[in-house]
Amino acid sequence: MTDPFEPAQLGPITLRNRFIKAATFEGRTPDALVTDDLIDFHREIAAGGIGMTTVAYCAVAPEGRTDGFQLYWRPEALDGFARLTQAVHAEGAAVSAQIGHAGPVANPRSTGARTLAPSRMFQPLGMQFCKVPDAQRLATVVQQHADAARMAVEVGFDAVEIHMGHNYLLSSFLSPGLNRRKDSYGGPLENRARLALETARAVREAVGNRIAITAKLNMDDGAKTGLHVEEAIQVAKWLEAEGTVDALELTVGSSLLNPMYLFRGAAPRKEFAAVMPQPVRTGLKLVGKGFIKEYPYRDAYLLEKASKVRAEVKLPLILLGGVTSRAVSDQAMAAGFQFVALGRALLREPDLINRMQAEPEHVSLCSHCNLCMPTIYTRTRCVERP
Repeated sequence: MTDPFEPAQLGPITLRNRFIKAATFEGRTPDALVTDDLIDFHREIAAGGIGMTTVAYCAVAPEGRTDGFQLYWRPEALDGFARLTQAVHAEGAAVSAQIGHAGPVANPRSTGARTLAPSRMFQPLGMQFCKVPDAQRLATVVQQHADAARMAVEVGFDAVEIHMGHNYLLSSFLSPGLNRRKDSYGGPLENRARLALETARAVREAVGNRIAITAKLNMDDGAKTGLHVEEAIQVAKWLEAEGTVDALELTVGSSLLNPMYLFRGAAPRKEFAAVMPQPVRTGLKLVGKGFIKEYPYRDAYLLEKASKVRAEVKLPLILLGGVTSRAVSDQAMAAGFQFVALGRALLREPDLINRMQAEPEHVSLCSHCNLCMPTIYTRTRCVERP
């Protein structure tokens, strides 16, 4: 059986092991620029043994951020990005940049720009309707992804992860419930997938094989009218056939419709409401149970759904969700996954990978309370970590 601690090939790069830090927003960029705090966050995880850490969320345009304090690609950000990649490399790990456009998930009150959505919809954070982009505007978004990938190469990133999940812009176009367009970007799946496929092509053309390219792809939006695994498998097949990505990280959930579908465990409704501005705070208090649902936690909770994708494609796959021990990692390798991704467990123990290698029976100390989630609006952290 594949040893998750052995070096592994990801496209043109070699990782020292098969463990990847999933993109979880760090909340350490108050001026939308890399800070020493952000560098220290990723340096600590790199020193803890991870094969590759992922910087989240690096928007391809200022209006593509979910909030105004997030990183976005521009000349004045490059020096900071370069310092970050150098720090991670010094600890022996690779580093990836998650690139994407938030689309309808963006907060226009914070970014100062109208959000984009595939079809007309009301944006509750901004209390306004989203802007529906035409084909020319979508071509600009595709180009912005390509430009971001080029800049990532310049500053030393080993990989980029294209965000196709959680009903961010590319994911929202994939969703039949959110995408009600009548043009070539709406209707059948082939049209709804057009923007995602064009983006992946543009990124590949921009960077060639200089760095690895992965994509975070939704398997299920967690909403009745959303994308589900059968259509996700077809999108994965198209990406595989075009050769535009080196691996897929499989995810679920919608930041718009069902955010807790990805984050299994406790649902911190009161804590979320406390950090939200009005009128969202009051809205969460009134309808929080319907929006912030609670799903029971179990190890490898996305394995069953991800295995359906594994059975249909040969493309390297990254298993996310409930990877908390050497045993779960071995389970993923035995099921045919090439890599595993961890998020909350590394907030609790940045050195978890080293601990699991030294002590094969060690299990993550993360309790899945999810109280780390509301901290993204201040400084992302595990509230249980000493």
